[in-house]
Amino acid sequence: MATLTRRQRFSFPEIPEWFETFPARFAMPTMGDLYTIRIEDYMQDDRYVVRAELPGMSPQDIDVVVGDGMLTINAERAETDTQKSRSEIRYGSMSRSTTLPPGADENDITADYSDGMLTVSVGMGRDKTEPKHIEIQHTV
Repeated sequence: MATLTRRQRFSFPEIPEWFETFPARFAMPTMGDLYTIRIEDYMQDDRYVVRAELPGMSPQDIDVVVGDGMLTINAERAETDTQKSRSEIRYGSMSRSTTLPPGADENDITADYSDGMLTVSVGMGRDKTEPKHIEIQHTV
């Protein structure tokens, strides 16, 4: 008789991540014409880097806010008064927030906008604490 066993690990580790980013992959308008900004994040030279795709924006239309361990990017594209026969360009407000990793220094942040990409770099300057073992007292 065959015995079935259940594997604890997911066979395709990228699939749960794909579902977590599903809304960003197929961003659709929501209430108030709010759109999701597509981002990518990674560590580079002891800095946490977030890149946001914001083509056709001017830096004056982009606002980067950091606080309480969150990084938020807000942008707004105003519609022109030109008569159009067709438009596939998204207008209105866009926003995206991401949680900063542990150890991120909210006072060491730079932002650069070039070629439609916003790059935000956050220093990882806070002391990283190692796990601390606590001695257990035993009283008789």
